[in-house]
This record gives sequence, C-alpha cells and structure tokens, in this order.
Amino acid sequence: MKRNRSALSAPGRRVGRSAKHIPDSQIDFSDIPEATDEELRRMRRVGRPASGVAKQLIAIRIAPRLLYRLRKMAAKQKKPYQTLIHELLEKAASHAA
Repeated sequence: MKRNRSALSAPGRRVGRSAKHIPDSQIDFSDIPEATDEELRRMRRVGRPASGVAKQLIAIRIAPRLLYRLRKMAAKQKKPYQTLIHELLEKAASHAA
C-alpha cells in the first residue's frame, strides 16, 4: 500500500525542494479552456473567510462514533461540523462559568 505524502511531511518537503521552479512565462497554458461567464458566476472563494478575530488551530482526539454523530448534526443544520463543535463548546463553557 502506497502512503499518501502530504506537502507538510518530511518526504513531501524533500520532493518540494527537489522540484525545479518554472516561471509562469515558460508554462504552456494553451490547452486550458477559457472560463465561461456562467463558470465565473458560479465561482466562490475558498479558504478561511477574512475576519477580525482568527481562531487558534488545535488538534483533539474524538471517538469515531461521536464525530460521525456531530457531522450528521451539522449536516442537518447545513453548517460545517467544526463550526457546530465550536458552538457546542462555547455554549457548554458559558453555562459552566
């Protein structure tokens, strides 16, 4: 079984360092079709939304069953599961205080 190499892993960093940089001016983009107006209208930004208060990234271990249930709850509410977890933790912390 071949392991998935993340760009953040040590082997991934070695591969990244050994790759030769090619300036944009030397890349042939001719086989990439132009985006249509409809495609441009449907596009959306990806990544974290710009906000005044950044959240801190942490890692926690959650039982697979619990994570499944949280993801299912989040899907019903049409929100990302991480947002739901944040809201639940915030609510629990405010009740405990």
